[in-house]
Amino acid sequence: MLDIASGAGSSSDPRASWVLRGITSNERYVAREERNQIVAKLLDLGRPKATCAALIPIRKNKAWWSLTQDERLSIFREQSNHTRIGLEHYPELARRLHHCRDLSESEPFDFLTWFEYEPAQETRFNKLLAALRAIEEWKYVEREVDIRLVREEV
Repeated sequence: MLDIASGAGSSSDPRASWVLRGITSNERYVAREERNQIVAKLLDLGRPKATCAALIPIRKNKAWWSLTQDERLSIFREQSNHTRIGLEHYPELARRLHHCRDLSESEPFDFLTWFEYEPAQETRFNKLLAALRAIEEWKYVEREVDIRLVREEV
């Protein structure tokens, strides 16, 4: 069993064999207008028809964290167009980003991204991932795990 714990505390479920810790935090690389577009388009998590999900933990390399905030921002926004790529795939996807590095540099991942989508949107989700994996920013990804889940209807 996997548990994603919010904050630095221990798992909320004592049965969990694996615990990933992260916090939802401020958005560091988006301008106000981009944030407004994201909020307007992003769907809520937990929609009954969104029975597919993906948990994608990512760890960036030392070179990324050695860059200044301005350098990372330039790669994220100007060279990679990360936000624009994401906006092209909303509102069919719901997403929540957890920051792990804010808790400790020794966490196994820097980010945990949780996506939910309807089965009919799986191709679109795969296109989103392919587009993100092709950008300049991706050169700084040291480790990524792509975990896909399907919720059974009860």
